[in-house]
Amino acid sequence: MTREDFITHVEREQEALRSFLLALCCGNKSDADDLAQDALVKAYLSCTGYQDRGKFRSWLFKIAHNTFLNHKASCRTMESIDDAKMLIGTNAADAGFQHQSLYLALRTLPPKERSAITLFYLNGYNIKEIAQITETSEDAVKKQLSRGRDKLKEKLIYGKG
Repeated sequence: MTREDFITHVEREQEALRSFLLALCCGNKSDADDLAQDALVKAYLSCTGYQDRGKFRSWLFKIAHNTFLNHKASCRTMESIDDAKMLIGTNAADAGFQHQSLYLALRTLPPKERSAITLFYLNGYNIKEIAQITETSEDAVKKQLSRGRDKLKEKLIYGKG
């Protein structure tokens, strides 16, 4: 892939990448921007290994997902939504943001469940694609989705935590 091709692909996918990472970082824009920058640098450095099969976004999301998992601050989970509120303080994307309660609830999930939920519900990937992006089995993705849904339901609907 040439530098120009890479730039073209990134320009097309940049907003989707930022949205994905913003959800993984539970609305923390600063962390999401840092991870996006790291992921793009890693993608550029390894773009010679990319084989153009029309799946640049999946390839980029895999790099971003691995970058997220390796980023210590983003991987912290909270026991409750109240704990998450105290942690994010003023680092949230927008205190009045319409999805803030979802981001707070997502922060209570382990990183792998958070990734599966984010990829499936917010980015529209199917189970097979999520398994490829997260480098895990389809059964593991199904379990992560099920556990994540159950935990989110408990936090958001029943108000536990």
